[in-house]
Amino acid sequence: MDQQTGVQRVSVTEAAAQVIDQLRAQHGELLFHQSGGCCDGSAPMCFAVGDYRVGARDVCLGEVHGCKFYMNRDQFEYYQNCETIIDAVPGRGASFSLEIPLGVRFLSRTRLFSEEELARVCPPEAAEV
Repeated sequence: MDQQTGVQRVSVTEAAAQVIDQLRAQHGELLFHQSGGCCDGSAPMCFAVGDYRVGARDVCLGEVHGCKFYMNRDQFEYYQNCETIIDAVPGRGASFSLEIPLGVRFLSRTRLFSEEELARVCPPEAAEV
């Protein structure tokens, strides 16, 4: 990434990209949301666009593999200095996320931005509700 380009807040692994491709073929356009609530609320959940209503307390961190990624503003306070990396691993989460029937689950991994990256990181956007 060159000096003129903003540092993205969210990225995706190849494993997650493959699952996203499968889900998009089956369900159409997708979005991700990570609420920071109880249970699986701290895991990224994947929904068909139109099946989940983004709230006024959510921010958009960017896109992962063509899907907007939203996070609750309170949760973002903990993630603001990190890159959020979406991965897919074998197993079953306890959520309503679309990948569950495939026998995999999405999860977030984080990496702290360097000071140089933090100076160039893209700001989150308010969610369109």
